Amino acid sequence: MMKRLLPLIATICCTWTVYAQANASNDSLTTKDDSLVRELRMQIQELKLQSILMQERLEDSGKSAREDSLRQALRRARIDSLRNIIQGVPLVVEGDTLFRLYDRKGGMMPEERVHNINEAIMESGKSIKLIPDSVYVFEGDYTTDIMAGTNVIMSVTDNDAIWQNTTRQELGAEYCVIIKNKINELHDEYGMQQKLKGLLYAAVILLILFILIRITNWCYRHWRLRIVRFVMKRVRPLTVKYYEVLNTRRIGIVFLTIFNVLRYFIIFLLLFFCIPILFSIFPETESLAFRIIGYVWNPFVGIVKSVVGFLPKFIQIVVIIICFRYLVKGIRYLMNEIGAGRLKISGFYADWAEPTYFILRVLCYSFMIVMIWPLLPSSNSEVFQGVSVFIGIIISLGSSSIIGNVMAGMVMTYMRPFHVGDFIKYGDTEGFVIEKTMLVTRIRTRKNNVITIPNSSLMTSQTTNYTFSAQNFGLVVHTKVTIGYDVRWQEIRQLLLDAAHATKGLRQHPEPFVLVTALDDYYVEYEVNAYTNQYDKLPLIYSELHHNILDAFHSNGVEIMSPHIYAHRTDLELQIPKDQQKPNVKE
Repeated sequence: MMKRLLPLIATICCTWTVYAQANASNDSLTTKDDSLVRELRMQIQELKLQSILMQERLEDSGKSAREDSLRQALRRARIDSLRNIIQGVPLVVEGDTLFRLYDRKGGMMPEERVHNINEAIMESGKSIKLIPDSVYVFEGDYTTDIMAGTNVIMSVTDNDAIWQNTTRQELGAEYCVIIKNKINELHDEYGMQQKLKGLLYAAVILLILFILIRITNWCYRHWRLRIVRFVMKRVRPLTVKYYEVLNTRRIGIVFLTIFNVLRYFIIFLLLFFCIPILFSIFPETESLAFRIIGYVWNPFVGIVKSVVGFLPKFIQIVVIIICFRYLVKGIRYLMNEIGAGRLKISGFYADWAEPTYFILRVLCYSFMIVMIWPLLPSSNSEVFQGVSVFIGIIISLGSSSIIGNVMAGMVMTYMRPFHVGDFIKYGDTEGFVIEKTMLVTRIRTRKNNVITIPNSSLMTSQTTNYTFSAQNFGLVVHTKVTIGYDVRWQEIRQLLLDAAHATKGLRQHPEPFVLVTALDDYYVEYEVNAYTNQYDKLPLIYSELHHNILDAFHSNGVEIMSPHIYAHRTDLELQIPKDQQKPNVKE
């Protein structure tokens, strides 16, 4: 305000001086021209007019000063009302809180101002070429700037001073001292001298690391031969029930491998401890050192915490597994008793014991998995669920035929169409059942050919069980012969019965019988039938029966031949061996 009033006062003084001189000259120079007098009077009038204008300006400036004072008071009152609400944003540099900012500057919020000031202080403190006395205060018309060379670190406004109950100039000087001290501290930490010390320490650490790695490798080479000698002399081969699992050479290789792994582990530990120490020497890379340690330490701590946190659920899983294990053992004992015939349950056959145990075991283990599943780690994660669904889809798509064979095997087990050892017929295949599984059934033919048949095929096809028929009803052995109409059927019937009675393996009760199965144009078809229980000797029985029929017919002069040949017979001899022809039989 005083700066504005001084020019106005000087102008008024000059005006009155000119006016006085004019009056004096007017008294002393009465003899001069009137024109000069009129000119002086006009100048006086102009000065008076200027005086009036200056008076108006003084009044306006006083009014502006009063308005500025009122505006300043209102601003201070508004800030005082916000002191208990606004906490301010602290300026934290390297963990040290310097001061707080409460108001914005232009369009920048306090947070942004603090961020920019922090970056400027760190940049100046880490500068190698920093001169400590280069931090100073620059007074502007509206702000007080704290400078570092030509760079502005921060600007202090009138509002900042009001928040601190001081003037802008005093607050700028106070902040300048604080910032200057902090920049000097940073320069001492990040300066050239500190970097040279860091390089020296790093060289020493690298030298120690190199020596320790060389010592580790020397110990490995030195003790490797001793380990080999010790294994060759003292260690014996590892055998399990006459099987040599590991001989001396393999045991030596195992020991050397373990020793080599131990060497690399020691080198890894040396690198793990030395590299973070190297990075921690320099402040710029100190955070990287902790990050490297965290890469190894944090997963290790996480694993330990996960294991410790999983222990209660792990105990539950162990208890569930033990309970179901003994439950399956109890079912196994019960099924063994039923299968051995020591325990009999009405309507439950002994051969059902094994498949029933298999089904119950699968159900028990399935229920056990259902109980354990929610207790597993990450069982609720989307990845875990996605993998389980993917595996389920693969199993369902790739095992449709397997599931079909398993279901067919289970159904046939309880249908009991045949058992292991039975002689069955499947299509054109006949043989003994040597193995029944949930997937396939194996049959050994009479020629000792082993045929594997899927259970689903057996389930959908017709099978004949000769063993069951022979043991419960008796198999009917039958064969056919065709004889012409010139031989009486009673004679043929008796010859066939004689042949059946002479055959070993055929039962006499019920007695054999003969059927006339066809009356064709040229011959009569006879069928001899007899019972037997020896299903495993059917080929031998059939062969002996055919031998006996030939002997009976030939010895009685009966030809087993189609009558078609009679039309072309001239001197053809009888088709009977001569040593079996009757003497009275004529050609």
